[in-house]
Amino acid sequence: MIHIIFGAAAAGSLKQGLKRPVMISFWDIFSIGPVWKLHEEAGVEFRLEWMKKVTSGLYDDYPDYQKRFRKSVEKVRGIPAGEHVTIWTAENAHEQTGLRYVMYLLKDKDIDISVINTTSAHQALFDTPKVRYTLRHTGEIIPEKLLEIYNRGPSVLLTDHDRERLEQEWLAQSESKERLRVWRNSDVREVPENDLDPFFIKYAKRLHQEEGKQTFFPSARLIGEIIGHVDQHTGDAFLEYRLKQLIGEGVFEYEGNLENMRFYHIRLKQSHDE
Repeated sequence: MIHIIFGAAAAGSLKQGLKRPVMISFWDIFSIGPVWKLHEEAGVEFRLEWMKKVTSGLYDDYPDYQKRFRKSVEKVRGIPAGEHVTIWTAENAHEQTGLRYVMYLLKDKDIDISVINTTSAHQALFDTPKVRYTLRHTGEIIPEKLLEIYNRGPSVLLTDHDRERLEQEWLAQSESKERLRVWRNSDVREVPENDLDPFFIKYAKRLHQEEGKQTFFPSARLIGEIIGHVDQHTGDAFLEYRLKQLIGEGVFEYEGNLENMRFYHIRLKQSHDE
């Protein structure tokens, strides 16, 4: 059995929960960045160049990140005939995009493929009438619960029709050069990269109201508010990238050093705080 999972946190939890599984992990967040023709070399280069620019604060050693991504792709392509693969995914743009990408990489392979939907499995096993969880991505699940999902939760063995459908959905998705995908109405939607920008203004206004005056506050505090309240999984590096774009557009002003999220403070300009 080979497990394929998306995200560093999810991979860490699965590794602890299943005790050294045979695993292929993608550390990227597939809800951000272009996925245009990512199944081809030109598409890989196109994405990696964008990620280099946007996630410089996330990946301290870009060459290692680049090597890791290519190695994960090679491992998926190298899965031999006769294997059984389990793909872990949740109901978000990140993991659903990753699912479709991997399905295309596995195109025409004579292997069995099962999918575990951690969102529905988590709800079935752990929700109660009094306590209901809002799960944004698999990385939020602790190792012990992932193990229980694996042992008790439903997994779906994909039919040839299922596989062909996901492969075609990938081909359609990979025609877009948009840099942001969101999960809306139970589907992945390609949107402009500024789609979430209104939340920066909304939560900045809230922080100013809490302070009672138009003071500078840490940029990380605003990004934390958005991560905590917005029901999309994009990662903090993308949100900081968009914050810097808004600073450049004059929506926010800052003091400090923009090289690192910890080194600068921000506030809404007066014209945007009304």
